[in-house]
Amino acid sequence: MRRSLKTFHPRWVTHQYGENTFQVRIEDDLGQWWYDNDWQELPEIAFHAQRKLKPGATVFDFGAHQGIVAMMLASKVKQEGLVLAVEANEHNARLARLNAQTNVIPQLRVVEAAVADKVGTILLNEGLNAQLDDGTAALGQTRVDCLTIDHLAEQFGMPKVVFMDIEGAECLALQGGRQVLASRADFFVEVHVNFGLEKLGGSVEKILSFFPRDQFEVFVRRESEREFRTIDKDPIFKDRFFLIAVERDQ
Repeated sequence: MRRSLKTFHPRWVTHQYGENTFQVRIEDDLGQWWYDNDWQELPEIAFHAQRKLKPGATVFDFGAHQGIVAMMLASKVKQEGLVLAVEANEHNARLARLNAQTNVIPQLRVVEAAVADKVGTILLNEGLNAQLDDGTAALGQTRVDCLTIDHLAEQFGMPKVVFMDIEGAECLALQGGRQVLASRADFFVEVHVNFGLEKLGGSVEKILSFFPRDQFEVFVRRESEREFRTIDKDPIFKDRFFLIAVERDQ
């Protein structure tokens, strides 16, 4: 990783990301692959925009990487809202701050930390797509600050919406978010089946247990699809998929 960062030629690009045009700093191969192109509106953002993703809302974005999704969320909550982008990798967190500053998005705040079931420190790999170390140290190890969802809610206010893309640590993070879950915040979770979920002690069944059916409606989609559907119609648990859990209407 360090070698690739040293040899990469940084540049600014301008693209359409959903309904927004942003300038984005490209400083690595992964960022180039993901961000140096136009994006359609993300289905999960469109879905949540019909519910609690509104102007004035507080939104948590865990695993924010270089801040592009967080900036898209910030455009929905407007300047009267708050998007808290939490990213464990130092390189990515720096670029997230730079992107937010360049695009003048004052309602976006970046916190450099991992999210799990405890407050303290935790081992992270040294890859560009930050993942908690699973005990193998396959991509190197570095120790980083670790926070919980509930701790962040105490600091920044209870979120209306939580986005989570944390490379298999979903269950650990949800265990540290009992108060936020009890508040019936709406969630979007990238479920990393076969991409780290099991190695970090998680499972689809554990994730679903955090969203009891009498309190939440659960929707899913495959990575190749754009439409979410109720989980009862077509459970998709064998590969990575996207999950939305929203407060059930009383």
